[in-house]
Amino acid sequence: MSAVEVRGLAKAYGEVQALLPVDFEVEEGEVFGVIGPDGAGKTTLLRLLVSLLLPSAGGARVDGLDVVKDFRALRRRVGYMPGRFSLYQDLSVRENLDFFASIFGTRVEANRELIDDLYRHLEPFAQRRAGALSGGMKQKLALCCALIHRPRVLFLDEPTTGVDAVSRRELWEMLGRLKAAGITVLVSTPYMDEAGRCDRVALMQGGRFLALAAPAALARSYGHPLLAVDATGGPRLPLLSALRAHPHARSAYVFGETVHYTDRRPQVEPREINAYLAERGLGDLEVEPIEAGIEDVFMDLAADAGGPGAPVPEAAHA
Repeated sequence: MSAVEVRGLAKAYGEVQALLPVDFEVEEGEVFGVIGPDGAGKTTLLRLLVSLLLPSAGGARVDGLDVVKDFRALRRRVGYMPGRFSLYQDLSVRENLDFFASIFGTRVEANRELIDDLYRHLEPFAQRRAGALSGGMKQKLALCCALIHRPRVLFLDEPTTGVDAVSRRELWEMLGRLKAAGITVLVSTPYMDEAGRCDRVALMQGGRFLALAAPAALARSYGHPLLAVDATGGPRLPLLSALRAHPHARSAYVFGETVHYTDRRPQVEPREINAYLAERGLGDLEVEPIEAGIEDVFMDLAADAGGPGAPVPEAAHA
């Protein structure tokens, strides 16, 4: 049985379509990522799946329970960590944990082993008010509270936004351990580099899925020649403008110190692009073919995305 089954789920606020109809499943024990920028519809989707919003159309089942009809039973089986810190800021770390444990009829000690990797960082601050914690510590506490009743499915809304790199790494390591413990995880994030930590990801933009597959399969689905032009030490705007003006250019985007150039033709030689740039006063640039990453795939799909009724491409599984 799938841990999450979604069929035609949609949400509208008057004329604003926050979530267009989506269909997907999340397997038991899977870490499933929903990746997209702010405003893509990620939070709306997660709030629908934990019964905090009523759908405008379609439906979903989580752990076999209907998210509308069975909302009371569902809330005892899922854990939810919203993107915005929503614990009681005037309560201490320990008081928050005890409070959420009591809501679910359990005790912190009953499931201590599940949260121990996180709680050992919090324990020295057990009497500190939650509102006085750092951003990373707040996220650890929120995750502990979401796990305190040992949920079967865990929903995390942008858990790594606004935290330091060490806390990001520790959180993803924790999700790997939860997967090993048999807990299904559905996590949203705006960070494309976190896709590789998921079993499968859905790329989301404008309230709909652009693609859904394993990260490696998504990267392989990029069907165009891709070149990286090193812009280190030079002005990038003239380089970007020149590449976008190439007669066969499909796209050109800045990626850190390089510009990723995609050509419309089936093949393109780096020396051709080098010569083209040199003719425009942009010589001595290193141009080399590269493998596409998730961000390249997302930018390409987002640029190609049609109207609301456009189909969702499903890349082959890895």
